[in-house]
Amino acid sequence: MRVEIVKINCDNPEASLIRYAADQIRAGEVLGMPTDTFYGLAADPFNLRAVDRVYDIKSRSRHKPLSLLIADVDQAEQLAQPLPEEFYTLARRFWPGPLTVIVKASSRLPLKVTANTGNVALRIPKAPIPLAVVQAAQIPITATSANLSGESECTTAVAVRDQLQNRIAIIIDGGPSPREVASTIVDLTDEEARWRIMREGAIPAQEISEFFAQG
Repeated sequence: MRVEIVKINCDNPEASLIRYAADQIRAGEVLGMPTDTFYGLAADPFNLRAVDRVYDIKSRSRHKPLSLLIADVDQAEQLAQPLPEEFYTLARRFWPGPLTVIVKASSRLPLKVTANTGNVALRIPKAPIPLAVVQAAQIPITATSANLSGESECTTAVAVRDQLQNRIAIIIDGGPSPREVASTIVDLTDEEARWRIMREGAIPAQEISEFFAQG
């Protein structure tokens, strides 16, 4: 399989190319695509065949859920059970940006995406390309990193091609990743704990803790 690399301007994405990427995702393709952290695998989470392809491309355990990129808080409300107040305060402060928030998934989200955990990890990206693709597709898209499980994350389209080779047909080249640190993950699914930092990434854990302490 020859890999198609589509170059898109990272600051001012060309509308026709964004539409092409969105159409490919809606048609069931899995794309390599820049996010506001590493390059990710973008697929339609409601297309179970595409979700299976994401797991196959990465050789990822089916027990690990997939995080999703969304366009706005309204989309989060469609994908989740009623959201706690902490969700809205985090969203107002840190989105769009490299914060992934785990919440209880709505029943309309396929169990495959949540890996039967009943939870979903959501993020509004700050980078123009992924945000434009999510808006054009009018659906959330998967955001798991575009690499083989256990291997290093990719910060360029060429690195994605070199690592995944013929496992993937289309890679969006938006230039080098704006940062080389993964998103910070906050879990809001434990009603007693209210919030828990699951992974410290681009946003320091201390900043999250201090933010909640002020609230």
